[in-house]
Amino acid sequence: MPAEALDVEAVSVRGQQKHGGEPFPLVLRCASPAAKLDQTVDWLAAHASDFEQKADRHGAILFRGFPVQSPEDFDRFIAAFGWENFPYEQSLSNAVRKNYTPRVFSANEAPADVTIYLHHEMAQTPVFPSKLFFYCQQPAESGGATPLCRSDVLFEQMLARCPDFARDCEHKGLRYTNVMPAEDDAASGMGRSWQSTFRANRREEAEQRLHGLGYSWEWSDDGCLRATTPVLPAVREVGPGRKTFFNQLIAAFRGWKDSRNDPGKAITFGDGTPLDRDTVLTVAEMAEQLTYDHAWQQGDVVLVDNYVAMHGRRTFSGSRRILASLVAAEHHGAELHGTEHHGAEHHGAS
Repeated sequence: MPAEALDVEAVSVRGQQKHGGEPFPLVLRCASPAAKLDQTVDWLAAHASDFEQKADRHGAILFRGFPVQSPEDFDRFIAAFGWENFPYEQSLSNAVRKNYTPRVFSANEAPADVTIYLHHEMAQTPVFPSKLFFYCQQPAESGGATPLCRSDVLFEQMLARCPDFARDCEHKGLRYTNVMPAEDDAASGMGRSWQSTFRANRREEAEQRLHGLGYSWEWSDDGCLRATTPVLPAVREVGPGRKTFFNQLIAAFRGWKDSRNDPGKAITFGDGTPLDRDTVLTVAEMAEQLTYDHAWQQGDVVLVDNYVAMHGRRTFSGSRRILASLVAAEHHGAELHGTEHHGAEHHGAS
């Protein structure tokens, strides 16, 4: 069966939203009962440029009913788009994750009772992906939905309801502080060690990379590393007159809590001034009202435009295996391949 004969239809799912007349997420269902992975890969490759535009317009695309049954199948599904891989081991993310292929890793190893709040992937670092893929190998017995929220719609509402705070975010940017352990701590949603984060065996190696990325830092007696980012954008322009609330503010303010970290000390405006707690919680509630909870079915693949939509994770019971993959941002190629620059020079406040 040739690629063009693959029967794919746009359908609706429970909880699906509409923004500006466009469904969120866009849902594409494979209706070909005998579809093969090779055929799917050919079809994806033929439409890759369309999907890039659709992801930007809709924020997220759900592919349902396609023949993806393993991490290796998921790897081939992603590779068909022809986009540059963002290897997780080269990221500055604070989550502990397990690799299955060079392109595919676990979405998060945090315990089932830990909520992962809405965020843009790695927006708390100077180097972040442009897109994400998620794949459901095994849905949870209960719970475990992946919340998705359109950050461009959220920022429009912020300008109407809390304009001073919205403008401060846009013009001041944000700084994030995270205390990293000396060894990976899988019991925390932000337990990745400084060695893993900075690909360093010695403190001097970590400090060299911290300096290159514009961080400030201090070491504690127990071997942990307290690192503070340069000023990073809290708002991104993604098109003429279209801006998104691009940051980790909600996740940091509500969820960066473990034996090492205090959410109240995790984030400030770029000029060092504190955030108003009540306003942040109001924004978090606004985001929650805009959230679509994706209830996973086995084999689902979701493509998220990291500039347009936030994601998170609900608590769950039973076994749950959601895998992920990242797509490099074009202007981050040098950072990914080791030619690093001072973060503040390239990622100041919008």
